[in-house]
Amino acid sequence: MFEFITNNEDRGQVGIGTLIVFIAMVLVAAIAAGVLINTAGFLQSQAEATGQESTDLVSERIDVTSSVGIVGNASAGELSEIRIGVSGAPGADQIDLSETTIQAVGPNGQANLVFTDVEADGTTDLSDSSSVTDIAQGEFAVQNSTGAYVSENDAVLNDEESYTIVVNPGAEPFGDLEDVSAYSSGPIYDDAGNSSFSQGQSSSLELVSPSSATTQVELTAPDLFQTDDEAVRL
Repeated sequence: MFEFITNNEDRGQVGIGTLIVFIAMVLVAAIAAGVLINTAGFLQSQAEATGQESTDLVSERIDVTSSVGIVGNASAGELSEIRIGVSGAPGADQIDLSETTIQAVGPNGQANLVFTDVEADGTTDLSDSSSVTDIAQGEFAVQNSTGAYVSENDAVLNDEESYTIVVNPGAEPFGDLEDVSAYSSGPIYDDAGNSSFSQGQSSSLELVSPSSATTQVELTAPDLFQTDDEAVRL
């Protein structure tokens, strides 16, 4: 009924076969474990990166504390400056305003504004003697709490300093002055009949930080300006 293997050579062959199968199973298990470990590590790294990006989109955001316009020519109903107070959102790290972009839509189209610390001539640094009319089209400048224009290296939001973004209301998309530096004491109509951002007009801004976090701002000028150089809430 039972067959006994009495040949020593047969016994050895059976043992070697079992050992080979066992080793093969161990190798397969080891390879599978390695693949799982590598996959788990990759997924963990990807999850951490995605989580950090999601956190940055929420925390590394620019908060707008105020939006003010300075009346340049009340009789013409035009602004000479648009000033936007900014700070870092609660919990945000330092935010480099020189790497920030402003996507603006206004009465005269749309434009992407980038940081500048030089005047429209492209060679002269913005200084205490510079005016908003020295800011070229498609650009914005930054002032510190003392009203001085800051350089690229200093335009960083932190807990120690507040900043103001300044844009030229005569430049597109806010105004449509062909020469945005054509006036010196407040916007006026140029020879072509173009003007700067005026009373009753509105504009939409989107501040995009270096981490791609966005902040939307709606600017709406009052329907009537009273006096030159007055500050009006936008």
